[in-house]
Parts: sequence; C-alpha cells; structure tokens
Amino acid sequence: MKIAVVGATGMVGEVMLKVLSESSLPVTELIPVASEKSVGKQIEWRGKTYSVVGLVTAVEMKPDVALFSAGGQTSLDWAPKFAAVGTTVIDNSSAWRMDETKKLVVPEINANVLTKEDKIIANPNCSTIQMVMALAPLHKKYKAKRVIVSTYQSITGTGVKAVEQLENEYKGTQGEMAYKYQIHRNAIPQCDVFEENGYTKEEMKLVRETKKILNDNTIAVTATAVRIPVVGGHSEAVNIEFENDFDVNEVRTLLSETPGVTVQDNLEAFSYPMPLYAEGKNDVFVGRIRRDESQPNTLNMWIVADNLRKGAATNTIQIAEYLVKNNLL
Repeated sequence: MKIAVVGATGMVGEVMLKVLSESSLPVTELIPVASEKSVGKQIEWRGKTYSVVGLVTAVEMKPDVALFSAGGQTSLDWAPKFAAVGTTVIDNSSAWRMDETKKLVVPEINANVLTKEDKIIANPNCSTIQMVMALAPLHKKYKAKRVIVSTYQSITGTGVKAVEQLENEYKGTQGEMAYKYQIHRNAIPQCDVFEENGYTKEEMKLVRETKKILNDNTIAVTATAVRIPVVGGHSEAVNIEFENDFDVNEVRTLLSETPGVTVQDNLEAFSYPMPLYAEGKNDVFVGRIRRDESQPNTLNMWIVADNLRKGAATNTIQIAEYLVKNNLL
C-alpha cells in the first residue's frame, strides 16, 4: 500500500516514520510530505531514500492512507482534499476531534466504531490517550463518575522549538523562546492557550475527548495541565470516583490484562512509571495504584506514556493497522 506521512520532517513526523518502520503495515511506497521549504529534502526509510514532496503532489499521488501531523490548519485545509481522491486520512491535530461527523479513536478502546465510509479519522490528544487507556477498563467494570487529572507534560509536546529552548537554558545561552518563561528548573501551569472559562485548551481536550472516546457524557472530568522540563513523556496524577466499589488488587489485574497497558506498581522494589523509562516505548505505564482514603469508591493512580509514541505516532499507526486488518480501506 501507498502511505503518505504529512509533516514528515517534524518531531512527531520523525517518530511516525520510526514507528511505521516497526509496524506490520504492508508499505510498498512511502510518500514523505512537508511544507514547501522542506520539499526536495532526502529521507532515509527502511534502507531506501525518498524525496520530500509538497501537499499538491501528494494528493495527485493518491495514497491509500495519509498520516497527518502538520498542525490544525493544514489538516482543515488538506485532509478533505486527500479524502476526495479516496485517501483515508488519520489526523493527529485537534482539527477534527470534536467534529460530530468524525470518529475519535484509541484502537484498544473504540476501533469498532470505524467503517469504510470514515475517510477522515481523528487521533486524540496525547494526554487524553494515556488517561483513557487506563480509565476505559475500569469505567467498564466500576462506572466512572468523576475524574480529576493533573498532568506533568513533556516539552516535546510543544515541538522542536521547546527542546531547543531547554537545551539553550541548560547551557546558559540566549535563543528563541517557545514559552513565555524559562522552562529549565521551572513548571509552567499553561499548556496551549486559555479558553474563556479560565482553563487551557489542553485541559479542555482532556474533558471533552474523554467523554467522546468512552461514549459517555455523564463522566465529570476536570483537569490542570502543567509543562515541566522533561523530554521522555507525559505523566498524570489521576483521581477517579466510581459509582461502584472496587478491590485494589482486582484493579491491578484488570489493568495488567489490558492490551497496551503495563502495570509498574511494586513499592518494595521502588517500581513505578517514569518518563525516563517510558521514552521510546509504545505502552502506557500505570502505577501508584491506591485507594483514595478521603472518600468512598475512589482511586488514585499515576499514568506515564511517551507522548510522541502512544500519544501520537503509535496510536495513529495502530488505527491504520486496524483498517488494513478489517478491510476498511
């Protein structure tokens, strides 16, 4: 099959190519796509050299699948053009996520909603994906009533500019700033822009996307998202109030039996999830699983994942693998 990677030279695009080379997808032709300034650039993939093409050329080449990671505006402008020539688009931006006509998919949870008619499929936000991966099996069993999440997010979620800012600050050199403040030795309680309600866009993504993925508008979700000087992945402290009571050991068992989730929760061995460990891995890591002793039917846990992998590239490619496996292309 012919696969286009739109935004191939960006941070997520590079990881996308890496995950794609590890995947089972029968790629016969790769089409790396980027903005005009990157056209002609050479990319090595699976031992072959490919030239980066522009969006117009990529549409004319009619790929079977286009994996988009080039920002919201590019997706809004170009995803319909790819879809019009029969390409199935899987989009990493926030452009289509809350569109009622588009599916928002985490394959382990709700891939069954996909049909052949879905030509633009939305990939959820990175922080949402890792949270719902742990939340979904527990919600199914105990019915989640309310979720309180605080995130500790990697600068790689912002992009190359943020990584360069942190590296410059390590060295004590002046350079371009991705954030309004220094990120080295700091925590910035703002991920993305502020909405009218005083929450950031990132925080509201966690609220809205969780309900859509789990297909349940009754779950109350509130979030605080914080950027920290870490590169390996996002971490989340998650507090869940359930309608029904649970057994903590049963929770551990349920999570450890969930595909794509690894439980790291051995306090005697000081084993718990950390970005340092999650980096470069496709799973979502869950630990510090304990009962909230301040109120009934409530659980605390700590969730970590590589935001460029399961939070972006891996999830996108898993959607493509599901489409191929189920003859939905």
